[in-house]
Amino acid sequence: MTDTLDWYRAHADAFAAQSLDVDLAHLHAPFLALLPPQSHVLDLGCGGGRDTAVFLAAGHTVTAMDPSPELAALTARRLALDVTVAPAQSLDVCARFDGVWACASLLHVPLAETDDVWRRIARALVPGGVVYASYKLGAGERTVDGRFFLDRDEASLRATLTRASLTPLRLWETADARPERAHERWINALARR
Repeated sequence: MTDTLDWYRAHADAFAAQSLDVDLAHLHAPFLALLPPQSHVLDLGCGGGRDTAVFLAAGHTVTAMDPSPELAALTARRLALDVTVAPAQSLDVCARFDGVWACASLLHVPLAETDDVWRRIARALVPGGVVYASYKLGAGERTVDGRFFLDRDEASLRATLTRASLTPLRLWETADARPERAHERWINALARR
């Protein structure tokens, strides 16, 4: 994770600026539809705070968390919100969140640590709570320009959810929402504790 954090340290401002304008309403909608009013949502890997802002605007309480101190600081300033600086591997709460949002963040967790992280997510959800996550579509681990990625396909992600005692609700593929990357594919998942 060190090299990946170094990449985000060097590129935090540019990464946040370009991600803030990405329209993910088509992903927010199915997640939000499963949340009760005034839910408590964990934005796990909040980046520049794009999704945190959406959930706050929808009337939810949001706990924002990111392993990058630079991205966490940007989100904190932009949204006047306390942001926890910590990796997903350190999540250690029980039945606190109605929803966990992990958009393009768990793809930086090595495969050897993935099942443990997913069990932590399941434990952090209230009974009946929901989680959304997305990975780049593929298989295996790779490093690109100093950032580590774990790519997943539907079968491997479904198996991970099941091992974490989560019930898969929907797994689906989408094109990258950024027009210049529309050729890239993502696997998305919604699951319930």
